[in-house]
Amino acid sequence: MKDIEILVPVPMREMIIDQLEESFRVHRLWKQADPEAYLDEVAPRIRGLAAGGHRAIDAALLDRLPALEIVSCFGVGYDHVDAAYAGKKGVIVTNTPDVLTDEVADAAVGLLIATLRQFPQADRFVREGKWLKGAFPLTPSLRERTIGMVGLGRIGHAIARRLEAFGVDVIYHSRTPKQDVAYPHYPSLTEMARDADVLVVTTPGGLGTQHLIDAAVLEALGSRGVLINIARGSVVDEQALITALQSETILTAGLDVFEDEPKVPQALVDMEHVVLLPHVGSGSVHTRDAMGQLVVDNLRSWFAGKGPQTPVFETPYPPTSR
Repeated sequence: MKDIEILVPVPMREMIIDQLEESFRVHRLWKQADPEAYLDEVAPRIRGLAAGGHRAIDAALLDRLPALEIVSCFGVGYDHVDAAYAGKKGVIVTNTPDVLTDEVADAAVGLLIATLRQFPQADRFVREGKWLKGAFPLTPSLRERTIGMVGLGRIGHAIARRLEAFGVDVIYHSRTPKQDVAYPHYPSLTEMARDADVLVVTTPGGLGTQHLIDAAVLEALGSRGVLINIARGSVVDEQALITALQSETILTAGLDVFEDEPKVPQALVDMEHVVLLPHVGSGSVHTRDAMGQLVVDNLRSWFAGKGPQTPVFETPYPPTSR
């Protein structure tokens, strides 16, 4: 496979690049003095693409790569890839599901507890010497809360199972009810928000879910409500959230993702009661290595004639069943 040429548009983990170079001829686009001129030169020969999350793989780029067969994405989310257009062109798109499910679910539960109990604020309280002057204020609790899951896919289900151990009630919203769960299903997100004390957002990003959490949903969640987002920043109307927090329409929020990462609105940064993380839901060495391995394995499997290991829904594989 050493004659097969792979494009890597943006920096990726060295373990990914090293393994790709063992099997393929790899083009590191971000290393080039003139990336656009370099892309024009190599584009006709590119058959595979390893995609990080920091460059859109849109129709324009796909059209520049006439020999492209597969886009192997690093991450379970692939809203930065025009997978529908790729599918129309017969280009395979893969992602890295399952290998990050447990890590993200752990992070979501940790973020929820840290947000309610204000653990980051308590840490700063000790470091700044404030404990010498008095006790840290009492905080809200996870006790006697109903958790509303916005989406109940692999990650959402893993979070819900963990929350069962805390003795809280779990309800969920999705487009269709799940056949294998006993949690109450809400066809209406707003209705679920009225019955929940916490919304945990796990739904995929993209145009279909953009600003799904809007002012009406936040108002329905109410003054005791907590928003936890470990999905995509685009799912939440960030300005509506800021307004809801400033006006105490909801209690607080824990956010691992934002609309324009890594830029975080100063209004959120200035809110002491909000917990903000730099998109680290899957950010352990163990899990990122497993994700990187799956990026490599999808490319190796495809070019060995064994098909993709984890094709996304929109991708044309197998052609007769997807």
